[in-house]
Amino acid sequence: MANEFSNVYIFKNHSDAEVAVRTLAKSGFDMKHLSVIGRGFHTEEQPIGFYTMGDRVRTWGKFGVFWGAIWGLIVSPAIFVLPKVGLLAMAGPVVAALVSALEGAVVVGGLTALSSALVGLGVDKNQVIKYEVAIKADKYLMIVHGSNQEVEHARSVLKELPIQRSDEIQKNIEAT
Repeated sequence: MANEFSNVYIFKNHSDAEVAVRTLAKSGFDMKHLSVIGRGFHTEEQPIGFYTMGDRVRTWGKFGVFWGAIWGLIVSPAIFVLPKVGLLAMAGPVVAALVSALEGAVVVGGLTALSSALVGLGVDKNQVIKYEVAIKADKYLMIVHGSNQEVEHARSVLKELPIQRSDEIQKNIEAT
């Protein structure tokens, strides 16, 4: 992963994450350099489901429209059930990184498979715990991967959107 960088953005809800993904797509950003992670919802009254049709994952339920839109824009959609996290939906390069971590190919001392996958993508090891806590708090992560120029392009496109920094998330979680 020489000369590759990753920048992580945290969104309070699926609507904000979807706006960010669509904004990047419209700006010409290469969507192969984008990952999105969010939890499935365990308190939903209506059933939620995921299935594949050809090379596409389909979904229904409360957030079906959101994940359907995300999976239409970003490569490699997947669903995992992880201990202590629950149902986790994701798309992008983070899927392959998580599969490697789950298969034991990536081992980062004392970290969960999800945190190990993030470290494998170049995310700062000192920050991954905050990002995992954000996911557990039903936030959405968007990870921009690529050259410094690609990461900076995304940062300039996203600067006006409602993005929470990981330290703000941590303060909100500790206050509850």
